[in-house]
Amino acid sequence: MEAIELIELISRGEDSRTQFKQSQDVTNAKSLAGEMVAFANSKGGRILIGVDDTGSVIGLSPGDIRRINQLISSTATDCVRPSINPETENISVGGLLVMVVTVPEGISKPYADNDGVFWVKSGANKRRVTSREEVQRMLQSADLVHADEVPVGGTTSGDMDLKHFRTFFKKQYKKSLDRALEKTDIPLGRLLNNLGLARGETLNLAGLMLFGSNPQIHRPAFVIKAVSFVGNDPAGDKYRDSQDIEGCLRDLYKGTISFLTRNLRRLQDEKGFNTEGNLEVPLPALEELVVNMLLHRDYFISAPCRVLLFDNRIELISPGALPNNLTVENIRNGVSVIRNPLIASFATKGNELPYRGIGTGILRALSAVPALELESDHERNLFIARIPRRGQ
Repeated sequence: MEAIELIELISRGEDSRTQFKQSQDVTNAKSLAGEMVAFANSKGGRILIGVDDTGSVIGLSPGDIRRINQLISSTATDCVRPSINPETENISVGGLLVMVVTVPEGISKPYADNDGVFWVKSGANKRRVTSREEVQRMLQSADLVHADEVPVGGTTSGDMDLKHFRTFFKKQYKKSLDRALEKTDIPLGRLLNNLGLARGETLNLAGLMLFGSNPQIHRPAFVIKAVSFVGNDPAGDKYRDSQDIEGCLRDLYKGTISFLTRNLRRLQDEKGFNTEGNLEVPLPALEELVVNMLLHRDYFISAPCRVLLFDNRIELISPGALPNNLTVENIRNGVSVIRNPLIASFATKGNELPYRGIGTGILRALSAVPALELESDHERNLFIARIPRRGQ
């Protein structure tokens, strides 16, 4: 880094990627480990040592630099789990030395200090992670746990919609469920365990959301909140239609598509007067985006998906920004990461959902609606698909 770059960085002040410290602030390995962990668990960043809180360059002595380098090395190796490899660079600004410590975003998240505490950045400060859901999401981002595999307390095989499951089993395995259970002499609970839909006597989230008779008894937040507004303001209090859509994933999908199609216009285009017009938004695009919303949402977040219709657009909003290092540009180019692999694997079977499982759903939606907007909002932890409406 050149001195002029450092001066520009300092002039912008502290933020979630930049922190100022003086020499006397860098003496404690435990405190320094917390700062490093927070950067590694977030998007990475730089600690500028030799700069005070006001952005004034105080500088470091050669002795300070030797001491701090040794502290950084030992802290990164011995006090951060797993260990990290920060880089240090000494920059001269007006004859004063500033040490720039660069902590990259970690590739082995989540990171913790020696006390087992997870830290993340919160603005210019760090924040201790205490919420169970947030810890689970961090483990999920490291591919160490998936929400759809977690047992749902209080559930049993009695919470299954057996008619639905029998139909699925027949289509997928070409045999009767009852005959299969009789022939193998195993109970339904054991079969659900073998299929990965339960753990012991308890359904996991995949089993509940795929085949539960009423999943919202146990997970009331996992609904679709659908509203068709008058106008284009999400804060508006006038609406044409609203519905809380409940049920298993198949029911959520069908209910959402039904809500959308009944609230969208049909345009005649070049069709005859007595012919039903085309839906103003191509149905294949709606199907792909609704499936994407249901399968790839973050089920560690206890919040509903939202389907909002305005006069000029549709917004499909699902809890959970894009995971790991996935970006909107990536998914527009066909790159995908499966957040809920167990649910996704069953969604391709037995005609549960029109899902192919090959990562091309967004590409097909873009092909049908080139003006489709996709947004991954990391601050609010949401993913949003905006579809323009025709005829406005």
